[in-house]
Amino acid sequence: MNRWTRRSLIAACALAATASFAQQAVMANAPKDVKPGLIAVSATPPLITVDGKADRFSPGARIHDRNNMLVLTGAIAGKSVYTVYKRDSMGLVHEAWLLNEDEFAKVGGVSTGDPEGYKRFYDLLDKIWAARWLLLK
Repeated sequence: MNRWTRRSLIAACALAATASFAQQAVMANAPKDVKPGLIAVSATPPLITVDGKADRFSPGARIHDRNNMLVLTGAIAGKSVYTVYKRDSMGLVHEAWLLNEDEFAKVGGVSTGDPEGYKRFYDLLDKIWAARWLLLK
């Protein structure tokens, strides 16, 4: 094997290792400034309902599954999904993270109307994300 091939192989391995560590670091933290909600996606996204109220996904909305991989709106068209979500400056749903029923049951019943409720909500969300991180390791 000549020197050029060996060096490029070493560089490729180093790049792959760096990328995998970066991906794992992203999953460690729970999202901030989110609200829990049940999103029902219509058969023709971006039309949705959030907790029974008509709404829309923003252009370029990002939906993350349990492995933090992006999900296209067409994949969840016609379904109702448990989420925590963020809105953009125009008030449209811009980013959502999918939850399972058990995770939503933990965070969905927490009142976020007072500072203590927010603290409890984010503590529970951090525990959920920590458990997800351990499953991915």
